[in-house]
Amino acid sequence: MNFPFLCTTPLFHGTDPEEAEAMLRCMGAYTRRYGRQETVYHMGETVQNLGLILSGGANIEADDAWGNRSILSHVGAGQIFAETYACIPGQPLLVTVTATEETEILFLNTAKLLQTCTSACAHHSRLIQNLLQISARKNLALSQRMLHTAPKTIRGRLLSYLSQQALEAGSRRFAIPFDRQQLADYLGVDRSALSSELSKMGKEGLLQCRKNVFELKEHVE
Repeated sequence: MNFPFLCTTPLFHGTDPEEAEAMLRCMGAYTRRYGRQETVYHMGETVQNLGLILSGGANIEADDAWGNRSILSHVGAGQIFAETYACIPGQPLLVTVTATEETEILFLNTAKLLQTCTSACAHHSRLIQNLLQISARKNLALSQRMLHTAPKTIRGRLLSYLSQQALEAGSRRFAIPFDRQQLADYLGVDRSALSSELSKMGKEGLLQCRKNVFELKEHVE
């Protein structure tokens, strides 16, 4: 386990490697590796553990009864998932978690995380505070997705999403965590129509894109 890295993650922020190691033992933590497109958690199952991505990444997806997929978010190295469901005993997952590449995940028992103990209660309090902040940020991320999917046109959705990505990157040139199909699923549009709109926007001088790297240009009248 790379404990120095673990201490840089939002969940373990404010702890040192020795404290993190002690807490993993206390929470019965374990790791597992997944291949690309391998399912980590299935929609409908109940879970007791939250997952923390040590390397790689995963998509949080929702499927309807007809098999239509919508990507709700992407989690990368250092980020966590399934914490809300793990905090509510018996609550079935409304989403599926799928690895997007070779991925290693650390699993933590949420009940043990939330219960203080005599050996590391101060550290538990720190993790509980961190978990609350992470949950608040995730609520914000879901609100952002609602804003991105609110426009009726594909161009409107792209402009909303790409503008936000540029703002977060602090640059007009940035990479997104999705390929074309995943971006279409995230924005709730058809992939072919999405690619066609991106091509039009490129010809109009609004942007340049290659795979998942985008560069927004100054507006052209």
